[in-house]
Amino acid sequence: MVCEGVVTEPFYFKDLRKVAECQLVEIVVVDLGAVPKTVVEEAVRRKRAAEDDASRQNDDFLRYDEVWCVFDVDQHPRLPDARQQARANKIRLAISNPSFELWALLHLQDQTAHLDRKEARRLLVQHIPTYQKQLPFALIHQGYSQALRRALTLRQRRAEAQDAGGNPSTDVGLLTQRMHELGRK
Repeated sequence: MVCEGVVTEPFYFKDLRKVAECQLVEIVVVDLGAVPKTVVEEAVRRKRAAEDDASRQNDDFLRYDEVWCVFDVDQHPRLPDARQQARANKIRLAISNPSFELWALLHLQDQTAHLDRKEARRLLVQHIPTYQKQLPFALIHQGYSQALRRALTLRQRRAEAQDAGGNPSTDVGLLTQRMHELGRK
């Protein structure tokens, strides 16, 4: 998993990795200020390096089973290029629009109206007054099943409106589901 966020995303996924008992997930953080295209390029680089190592050492276990990128929509340039490059390299995306804070917010409330990054943070602070960037995982994880249901509902609504990935939406639920599945194996 390659993330653009330096604090919120890696801390959330490290805690989830423990809860889901999914220790084989490697979490990589791309430098602060990375854009989606940079995140995908790093994922492609790491995937190819693992494939090269697997071939060189004749050990298929060195290949990644799956590679995911986690990033926000924000106002990033070249987002379509990042999506296309990910597709071409069989890399899965967990994109949040407007930001990862939407995924956290869905643990605590419904959110069907358009919102920007600042509004998502403001709403999150209403539920978690101490929120800065590091989420208190134990507090929000209690709402995981509601967050997953809400995220999947948003995804379906966006698809029906022919606005996949529109605001608000997040595919983080798909990644977390996969982590839970892998943890059970």
